[in-house]
Amino acid sequence: MSCWMPGCPALSMCRGLAALPITCLERAKDLKTRLGILLHKPELGHKTGSSSKLQLGSRRRDSSRDVLEWRESFDQLLKSKSGVNAFHTFLKTEFSEENLDFWLACEDFKKTRSKAKLASKANRIFEEFVQSEAPREVNIDHETREITRKNLSGATSACFNEAQAKTRTLMEKDSYPRFLKSASYQDMSKQAASRGSSKRSHT
Repeated sequence: MSCWMPGCPALSMCRGLAALPITCLERAKDLKTRLGILLHKPELGHKTGSSSKLQLGSRRRDSSRDVLEWRESFDQLLKSKSGVNAFHTFLKTEFSEENLDFWLACEDFKKTRSKAKLASKANRIFEEFVQSEAPREVNIDHETREITRKNLSGATSACFNEAQAKTRTLMEKDSYPRFLKSASYQDMSKQAASRGSSKRSHT
């Protein structure tokens, strides 16, 4: 629609649009495009919502099975990411999370391939967890501490093996049984068991 007569509504509208900043017009176009996509594809949102619910249900079933497996062995707990997180939270209440942090640092250290990084990481782990009066000193005997110190001179991926094994045994024999008896784990396992039984009753 075009009109060159004075007072024409179309002419006034064109002049009004021309006076607007370009960014405003671009935003309006962008908004129109997005609204068009949403209006013409309602089924897309529906499908996405359904798949999200399915994935969430699957994750819940997996986590329920996970929680119940933690009590089977300490290895099962350490294999589970959520298990390690739950155990770490428990260790914080006992002020002994440095044992698990050291074990995890050793696991990460073993994956290091660069010789230069291996040496620097080894020194950092030793200074943080192993040396006497370290900021987060782990509970290992003097002999193991000295063996680990000597290993640093020719750092390999195995230089913390003995110290890591001692720390792991300490957690397995001492902290792990208390974790299984803790109120937090008891609550998690009850919820996991009830979810498992309700699932069976619906099949």
